Amino acid sequence: MNIFSPSRLTSGIRPTWNRFKSKLLLTYTLSYILIFLVPLTGVTYFIYHNAAVNLRSEIEQSNVNQLNQVKLTIDSHMTNLLEIASKISYDDRLTPYMVAHPLYSQEAIASLGQYQANNSLIEELFLYYHGDERIYSRLGVTDLDIVFGRTYRFERWQLPDVARALNDTKLTTVRPAEMVQVHSRSESLLSMIIPIKTNDPYPYGTVLYLMQESRLTGVMDTILTDFSGSSYIFDASGEMLTANYRGDALRGQDLTSLTELEPGIHSMALSGERYSVVTVKSSVNGWTYATAIPSYQFFEQVGQIRTVILLVFSVTALIGICAATLIARRQYHPIRNLLEFASLGSMSKETSRSRNEWDWIKQTIHDYHARIDMQEPYVRNQCLMLLFKHDKPDDPEIEQMIRQSGLMLPAQARVFTIILSWDKESRSGHSWDEQQELRQWLTHRELPELQARIYGVEFSVKQQMALMVTLLPTPPGEEGLGRVRQVVAHLDEQLAARLAIRPNLGVGTVYEDLSGLHQSFLEAASALDQRILTASGRIAYFEELTELSATAVASGSYWLPKKSLLKLEQSLKQGNESAAVELISTLIEDIKRQTLSVGLLRCLCFDVLNSLLRTAAELGVDVHDEIGSLHAFETLEELEDRLRMLAGRICGAATYQTETAQPTLMDEIVAYVDQNYADYTLSLEHVALKYDISTSYLSRSFKDKTGCNFTQYIWQLRLREVTHQLVHTSAPLKDIIERVGYLDAPNFIRKFKKETGHTPGQYRKLHSGGGTDEGDEADERDS
Repeated sequence: MNIFSPSRLTSGIRPTWNRFKSKLLLTYTLSYILIFLVPLTGVTYFIYHNAAVNLRSEIEQSNVNQLNQVKLTIDSHMTNLLEIASKISYDDRLTPYMVAHPLYSQEAIASLGQYQANNSLIEELFLYYHGDERIYSRLGVTDLDIVFGRTYRFERWQLPDVARALNDTKLTTVRPAEMVQVHSRSESLLSMIIPIKTNDPYPYGTVLYLMQESRLTGVMDTILTDFSGSSYIFDASGEMLTANYRGDALRGQDLTSLTELEPGIHSMALSGERYSVVTVKSSVNGWTYATAIPSYQFFEQVGQIRTVILLVFSVTALIGICAATLIARRQYHPIRNLLEFASLGSMSKETSRSRNEWDWIKQTIHDYHARIDMQEPYVRNQCLMLLFKHDKPDDPEIEQMIRQSGLMLPAQARVFTIILSWDKESRSGHSWDEQQELRQWLTHRELPELQARIYGVEFSVKQQMALMVTLLPTPPGEEGLGRVRQVVAHLDEQLAARLAIRPNLGVGTVYEDLSGLHQSFLEAASALDQRILTASGRIAYFEELTELSATAVASGSYWLPKKSLLKLEQSLKQGNESAAVELISTLIEDIKRQTLSVGLLRCLCFDVLNSLLRTAAELGVDVHDEIGSLHAFETLEELEDRLRMLAGRICGAATYQTETAQPTLMDEIVAYVDQNYADYTLSLEHVALKYDISTSYLSRSFKDKTGCNFTQYIWQLRLREVTHQLVHTSAPLKDIIERVGYLDAPNFIRKFKKETGHTPGQYRKLHSGGGTDEGDEADERDS
């Protein structure tokens, strides 16, 4: 029997394939169902939640409007009571003499009855004169102790307290509602005491109103018709005057908390439940009106809406599940055909080593993803150089690269620059391996004890390194220059432990955003230059550079900040034209904002001009022919245009000098390429950025130096190493190609055959005297 017959092979594949197919189809079906149900659930919840919120908002706004109406109505009554008291104080019939006179007292008593009838809230009106033992009302004249000892017996307000209040009250006072025994019945009454004459510092009497609480709450009930909670009135001191309960009453601290609220709508927890509280405040007497509605009442009113929404959701979900199943089956057909082809066509040992075709596809994607991850340091270095040399870009793609490289600042974090520089003698004392190790060590450092992190990149032919230092948010009081010094000191100690000769450090200013990083870079470079000029030590802080403050130091005097001029000079020396132009514009704008004499203004302009001329002289740029035209300017705008043109010329000269200053630059670049050709991220742009020269100059000079262009040179280095390893090692071809920095093996094999006339496997067989490796043959067939 032929065990390799097609029928037996197909029968062996089918059970595995069916199980695999059913799993994949189920996964697709569930995915489409979830894709449909998740948004549907979200939209349904949004609609339901929005309906509940809108209903609640309408009810709360209705309560606000009704409560404002209550406030206006009660304020109107209170104002009327004050007006009645004022009229009584000026009524000739109600003077102490008239009410005590036998002939006129009856008329006075009758007039009190008329006043009482003017306000529906008044249960009883009393008129009292200081020092008198009698009190007057519409019923006549009665002794004070009889009225408040027998007729009106207050639960908490005793007769001595009543007499004292009537004689000593200087301001209008309202007492909270309390139970009063009136003859044989009990009533809840509020008391309002108004001294007369009103607003007189020395009143001679008092008007006392007794008001039934039920009448006051009746006013509230009449207006709050659709209200389902409790309502309260508090005086200006926060004491509750009256309340109308529809449900559970609030007590203690919960009640006190209502008086502390600002006018408006509030959601808060009271007595262990959520309440919607509405408060308004009277501008007449300072009273606060509040309503409290339990939150669950809002949701009881959306019960019908919830039922309808759930019904629609259920029907839609059922239809959607059926549609998702059909779509999943249709979308599954191309993948089924692909997997069937792979399962029938992959009979090599590579297939037998894999669990299934889908795992093989996933593993392939994973391998490519791993290769992409290896490029992250290169991308991060490019982004760092971009941030150091230029402003934060507006390009969304570059911004995304910065974010993915981990360079984006967290919330409330700050950033500054440190530049590491070695003297010429110190640079020569470091071996290549030591330099590479230091670069790798400074690529990314975490300083958890200082809440800081460091990203570093080498940026110049002088082997200088620029460090981006991120200061993570810390508690208040730990910011400022002191924290920067701690980070610098910590870094300096770690460098001392690793290096025999420590570098010089230039430290820039701290900025709140990445857009200020290039400014901090210029400041750090300026600090290094000033350190050299002033011999101030290995570590130089830009913040410590002396400057005249850009403020008026005397009447009519003003000077440009020295730090700004130093940054301008540094940007010119580095050939950073965009930064130089921005600084020139900033300085001119600062001058424009000052009110200066013509002479002082021209002196300040000459300060800016002299900074450019001084830098031009240091760089050897001849501008003598232009000095006359530069001094002859009529407006600041004209000067700014000329300064921009001069800055562009100086920056161009600085860039050219950087490219041509050192005769050994190209030797150093070639040596760098010779040692790093196996780095798959190596490119013309990367080397140009590293050595701070243009790509066009590098391409031209590299060809002049080596006789071939940059790409051809790297290809020859890689080809030479591959041929060496093919002859002297037994490593698989795929591994050899990856070791020399080539990721596209098929393309390499085609170029190898074109260059040598043989495939790598044939070359190994011809020159090593051995057989061709099976793995090499498989790799060549795949290509």
